[in-house]
Amino acid sequence: MDAHLLAEVENWIADDPDENTAAELRALVREGNETQLRKYFSGFLQFGTAGLRGPIGPGPSCMNRAVVGRTAAGIVRYMKDRGLTSVVIGRDARHGSEDFTFESAEIFSGAGMNVFILPRPLPTPVLAFATNELAVDVGVMVTASHNPPQDNGYKVYLGGTVDDIHYRGSQIISPTDQAIAHEIEKITSLASQPRGSQWAILDEDIVEKYVMRTKVLAPRPGNLKIVYTAMHGVGTKTLQRVFHRAGFASLILVDAQAEPDPDFPTVAFPNPEEPGAIDLALETARAFDADLVIANDPDADRCAAAVNDPESGWRMLRGDELGVIFGESIARTRNQGTFANSIVSSSILSKISKHYGFQFFETLTGFKYLAKIENLTFGYEEALGYAVDAHTVNDKDGISAALLLAQIATDLHHQGKTLLDLLDEVWARHGFHGTEQISVRVDDLSQVTRVLAALRTTPPSDIAGHLVKKIEDLAQPTGDLPPTDGLRLWLDGDIRIIIRPSGTEAKIKCYVEVITINSKDSQVLLNQLRMPLKALLS
Repeated sequence: MDAHLLAEVENWIADDPDENTAAELRALVREGNETQLRKYFSGFLQFGTAGLRGPIGPGPSCMNRAVVGRTAAGIVRYMKDRGLTSVVIGRDARHGSEDFTFESAEIFSGAGMNVFILPRPLPTPVLAFATNELAVDVGVMVTASHNPPQDNGYKVYLGGTVDDIHYRGSQIISPTDQAIAHEIEKITSLASQPRGSQWAILDEDIVEKYVMRTKVLAPRPGNLKIVYTAMHGVGTKTLQRVFHRAGFASLILVDAQAEPDPDFPTVAFPNPEEPGAIDLALETARAFDADLVIANDPDADRCAAAVNDPESGWRMLRGDELGVIFGESIARTRNQGTFANSIVSSSILSKISKHYGFQFFETLTGFKYLAKIENLTFGYEEALGYAVDAHTVNDKDGISAALLLAQIATDLHHQGKTLLDLLDEVWARHGFHGTEQISVRVDDLSQVTRVLAALRTTPPSDIAGHLVKKIEDLAQPTGDLPPTDGLRLWLDGDIRIIIRPSGTEAKIKCYVEVITINSKDSQVLLNQLRMPLKALLS
């Protein structure tokens, strides 16, 4: 075995606070399994604007107590340099989440920080709420959101204004991520970090405050039959409390997915966007003759919905369709406001904003950017992320979005209308905006880099017979957006295409929008584009 690798492994084992992961590494050393060891020692798990996210396992390249502890120690250094003194930690119910929570708490406490811990596994929006409600400097959420069961992660929020960025309980952005990553790199020994045991485990009062603040979004409760799935995550109890406090009828739960289960046994991927993920919810809806299906992802910061379409039966609403429903409904009830969406979302919200005289902003992908818009009335990204009450939670919130959606559906029901009728009213005014996301999974992230480089060097002149009229390299943007890796293309026939790497998975993503008179014409166009675009990304 390579002597340098062996020395690195033995040093890590000596510094590992978890005997289980240390034992795994010792066994691999005894076996002489250099291949597996190189996989676990291929660099420290990258810390970025999404914090940490990766597979659970031993060594610096995986999620484990040693990596989490060093990350917490790096955050401590960042905090001390800026006079930050308090932190609240939340967790979901994934494998390792509780261990990573208390590993972090020991490091923060040992550094003299005031440490608060949420009382049990809870949705990410509750942690974002608590960061502001407790007026702490830092929030940490241990979650991998909708990633596969073998993964876990670590999201970082900041309260107030830090380094001239007004965070107010939102996720970190650059250059904060690089500053924290730089401090993490300086932690060469976790064993040398002081540990403490002084922290306050919060009681249910913090959850009740979130519930009471959120329930006001639905002042006119109704009796629609609503099926709900938590996708084996932590959403059920909190969402039930919110709906109960607002006065809605009891939700019809998808029993097999209602309780937290870190193995996510009924789904291939615990993400409502993935094919098949809400099949059980749709079965339940048919069995109960339900009016609406609502789904959260495992940490309940995203909200999905399905409706019974008279033409096609039960189907998922696209993320952009939900964005239209929220945007149009909110705009009709407010005199003025500020709307925003990410660049990969539909252009329809900008048109709704103009129609009602609202301010509109476009941001890079991710709620970490949307949350920085002052006085945000409504913001969304097509990947099922919605901020319908940014004053309470300055982040996407699948719980408040679910409640507001139930209120909108109830109000429409009283008018003899449905959510699809509301969409049709918007399409009649602005044209039908058809959107689709095409994703190509890769084994090697360098493949994504190669594809984007090839597109920049030799851009296509047409796609599926549609002339490419304009290409914008988002790494060198022409407007107010900061640079990011990706391309935006405009084709004749009112077609817009955005190609970018995924921020959280080994994927290259393509976002297509076509504007037509009706949905049938839109589907024809999307069908034409799908295979040529997949070929372009491969």
